[in-house]
Amino acid sequence: MKYAILIDGGFARRKLGTSKKPATKTDIINLVEKIKNHEALKTHDLHRVYFYDAFPLSVKEKMPLQGGMIDFSTTPLASRTETLFSELKKEPFFAMRMGETSFQGWTVRPSVLNRKADSVSITKDDVKPKISQKGVDMRIGMDIAALTLKGIVQILVLVTGDSDFVPAMKFARREGANLYLVALGHQVKESVLEHSDLSLEIEP
Repeated sequence: MKYAILIDGGFARRKLGTSKKPATKTDIINLVEKIKNHEALKTHDLHRVYFYDAFPLSVKEKMPLQGGMIDFSTTPLASRTETLFSELKKEPFFAMRMGETSFQGWTVRPSVLNRKADSVSITKDDVKPKISQKGVDMRIGMDIAALTLKGIVQILVLVTGDSDFVPAMKFARREGANLYLVALGHQVKESVLEHSDLSLEIEP
C-alpha cells in the first residue's frame, strides 16, 4: 500500500526545536526517516511528504513603548524560517503547502500577567507581536480529502497534536483510508486518538 506523510510544520518545529535551538532541515528529515522506518510502514511505499506551514511575517510595524519601526522580514526568526523552507523545497518527494501570516497587534507575555502582584511594570521586553496563521489547517484538510477520494494513498500519516483535524480524520476513515497519528509525545485530546487507526510512538 502507498502512504503519505502530512506534517503540521508549526507543531513539528515546536516539538523538534526550542527558542534557543530552533528546528533545522536535519531535524525534519530525521523525523521523516523515523516514520518511514517504523514497523507499521516498513513494507509500504511512500508517495510523498507534505509539509504545511506559513511564511514568516514580512511587514513593518510601529514598536510599542519605545517607538520606532520593526521590519519583521529582517528578524533572525524570519531568516531562519526562510532558510528552512528553502532547504526543504529541494528535498526529494517533499511538497510544501504554504499558508500566510498576519499581524494582529501586540500582547503582553503571559509570564508578566501571571505575576502575583496588584500591579506590574511593563517594559519593551515584556511585549511581543501577536501573529496568526491563515490557510494552513485548510490545506491539510483539503489534501486529506483529495488523497483519500482519488485513491492516491491508502494510509495517511498525520504529524500533529491539534484536535482541529478530527473532522478531516473522520472523513478519511469513512472513505476507507487508514489514519496513523504521530503526536511526538504531545498530550492530545481523546477525540484525536479515537479517530486514529494507529498512534505511532515516535519521540522528538
